[in-house]
Amino acid sequence: MNDPLQKTFVGIVALSLAIIAVKLLPISRQAEAWNRCLDTTERFLSKIHNLHEKGHIGREAIAVNICNGAVHYNKTN
Repeated sequence: MNDPLQKTFVGIVALSLAIIAVKLLPISRQAEAWNRCLDTTERFLSKIHNLHEKGHIGREAIAVNICNGAVHYNKTN
């Protein structure tokens, strides 16, 4: 392979990887914030006495709903 062509190819690959890394940074931060919300909410829900019977999976499902922005309220008919 020609040396200048190989250097150009390596440069393009390096530039492409750098651009991909920069584009993934906000997604990584959002995932970190969401995981922090999930952990905090699940810890909070585990302290509520009425939710002990739901088990870990049930509390985690409620935490997912809360972290996704769900609003829980009592329906009165």
